[in-house]
Amino acid sequence: MGYISELRKLIGSRPIISIGATILVVNDDKKILFQHRSDTLDWGLPGGSMELNETLEEVAARELHEETGLVANEFDLIGVFSGPDYYFQYSNGDEIYTVIHLYVAKNVRGVLEMKDGESLNLTYFSKNELPENLEKRTKTLLDNLEDKMWDLGSSFAKY
Repeated sequence: MGYISELRKLIGSRPIISIGATILVVNDDKKILFQHRSDTLDWGLPGGSMELNETLEEVAARELHEETGLVANEFDLIGVFSGPDYYFQYSNGDEIYTVIHLYVAKNVRGVLEMKDGESLNLTYFSKNELPENLEKRTKTLLDNLEDKMWDLGSSFAKY
């Protein structure tokens, strides 16, 4: 059981602050990996909340592997995002204000694999072909970064 789940047992659905990592994986065609989420049925970026005793880079590595099957050994911090635009309410009523540390993964290897049940699909999209049903926080991140995130180099290790 994770930190947030344990905390929820004590406080119920009341709003909490969650620190976490969101990961950009860029392929050689400068497309970014998106996850079709099983909980909200919209599209977002891989990522999740910090557990006790983790660094943010460890969160990024763990969530990337759990949600996509990919492995990375290096992450570059793009920025930190917080405030009312990053509020989220889950379908069960749990409320959360997220503090998102957005990373681009470097030296990525592996094969896409939906491992944890949190994804219905994993697909790379260019900025001109994004799905219509983007998760609100993901859309806000994309809007805040404008074209910067699409100019990132490939995440994948070169052999």
